[in-house]
Amino acid sequence: MDRTGSAVWHGKIMDGTGTISTQSGTLKNTQYSFKTRFADGVGTNPEELIAAAHAGCFTMALSGQLTEAGFTPDTIETTATLTLDVHGSPTITKIHLTTKGKIPGIDKAKFDELVHNAEIGCPVSKVLKAATITVDATLV
Repeated sequence: MDRTGSAVWHGKIMDGTGTISTQSGTLKNTQYSFKTRFADGVGTNPEELIAAAHAGCFTMALSGQLTEAGFTPDTIETTATLTLDVHGSPTITKIHLTTKGKIPGIDKAKFDELVHNAEIGCPVSKVLKAATITVDATLV
């Protein structure tokens, strides 16, 4: 299975503009620029897209872990905070996941075990292992 995303850029780095699109059409010529990446511009940026992808992947992986263990989650909410160090060459240095789950019948120890399994099993986590990934998990 292959999934695609594409980007088009016009101009120099500081004043140029670009668009990002996804195969599904969810993003279609979505604006991005230097300002959306390093300041307050209109549009998206690669780092927020990576964070959103990681949050989505981890949340689905946790749902899968819970389902396999016999639990049905009411809700799982995850935020991924990606840190981009802009000193010198911009570098993604870490991603921190914060997840809250409302899962009937589970105790905190089992929840934490399944959270850990989801973090190491999530395909996006695997591809991002060059960065430090941490998780905060709250059982509601």
